[in-house]
Amino acid sequence: MARILYAPDIDFAGIRDQLGVNEEYGADALHEARTAVDRFADAREDHTGVPFVTIDPPTSRDLDQAVHIARDGDGFVIDYAIADVAALVIPDGALDQESRRRGSTVYFPDGSVPLHPRELSEDAGSLLPEQVRPCVVWTIPVAADGAVSDIRVRRSRIRSVARLDYAGVSADAEAGRLHPSIEALPAFGELRRQVALDRGAVELDLPDQQVSHADGGWHLELEPHTPAEVWNSQLSLLTGICAGTIMAEAGIGLLRTLPPADPERVEELRAAAVALGVDWPDGLSVGHFLAGLPSDRPSTLALQSAAGGLMRGANYLALDGTDEARAIPHDKKQHAAIAGLYAHVTAPLRRLGDRFATEVCLAVTSGQEVPEWVRRALPTLPKILRSADSLSATAERASIDLAEAVILGDRVGQRFDAVVMSAATERKPAQIFIADPPVIAGCEGELRAGDRLQVELATADEVTRTVAFRPV
Repeated sequence: MARILYAPDIDFAGIRDQLGVNEEYGADALHEARTAVDRFADAREDHTGVPFVTIDPPTSRDLDQAVHIARDGDGFVIDYAIADVAALVIPDGALDQESRRRGSTVYFPDGSVPLHPRELSEDAGSLLPEQVRPCVVWTIPVAADGAVSDIRVRRSRIRSVARLDYAGVSADAEAGRLHPSIEALPAFGELRRQVALDRGAVELDLPDQQVSHADGGWHLELEPHTPAEVWNSQLSLLTGICAGTIMAEAGIGLLRTLPPADPERVEELRAAAVALGVDWPDGLSVGHFLAGLPSDRPSTLALQSAAGGLMRGANYLALDGTDEARAIPHDKKQHAAIAGLYAHVTAPLRRLGDRFATEVCLAVTSGQEVPEWVRRALPTLPKILRSADSLSATAERASIDLAEAVILGDRVGQRFDAVVMSAATERKPAQIFIADPPVIAGCEGELRAGDRLQVELATADEVTRTVAFRPV
């Protein structure tokens, strides 16, 4: 983890104001959140005897998911509990309308602005430890070859027995002391990851550039993904694939889609590999190629960054239950990076669409009609979710840009070692990565991806949130 010290104070409130993001939910929505009761309390199974655990960042309180994994011969049985937000939100009520206005939780370095008031997202709806909570439990048997069958989805109640975090789970796995409820998580995660690659999935493993507060000041950090994050992501991906398949086959629901990569983009990635001296054997898929790159080489950073260009055009597709929806071509329903059908259902406290998609899955798997309030909402959700995704991306980038400008403000003219992540285009300059401090920024000049060079900080403007470099 790279870090630079330090900026004693950075004010992110201006970004929130500029984007119109705040915690003003309105009196009626707040009242509904504070007085929320489980609308399905009498229709739940009881899983409080199953020792579920949650795995999240250490500061999180909006805990959407809890898991228990059991060995089943050479396979696994996954019990995945998802917060039942639909049970706590009155359809078409004030809180429902307010959540549709927002679309998702928005994250900033100094805190989040939740999709739902904290009384619900961090208390009544959150799967906090030693609290009985309403949830939707997905039971997914996974065979030794990674195949799934006999999926069950139903309302239940659980009591999480432990609140774990990614770094702790990774350390416990290395030390051989994983919590009994997730002893099988590494084996499950590696199996499903291999199945995904064999299926044609593409996984980018770029480290996260983060702004964090510690030791009395703000820091820029580069956080590689921990093993636990990679394993845990397979739980969410598996559930999302199951959900997408259920809804696509029924012709009703909300899918997350991504068109296949433009063949020209793939050829450009191959050309970049040749230019960087990286061997790409004939017949090796994009996913397998990227997964096999050594993590400690500058060329890997450049190729992983360039591969992001393969994943353009992500969208949402609402299916309305008509024959026309069922007749939509299969490739129009798929998510190319996952190489299959996919839907968001595992983060309903933080993403609006998950609540509605989950209701569809509950209805379809139980042979019931999809609730009318869900049917009415489905056509409106893609536009809301696209807007929310754009807002979240803007907030994240603006926050990092501001932190970089403030922290580097007194270092204009200094030199740094850099790696070129991508060459210049018509729209933006070449992008470089500096390890210490961990900065991704534009740089003047005709640069080639993967090259190492020394650069000089030319601009660090807090007002415009601009950082720029030039070659030495």
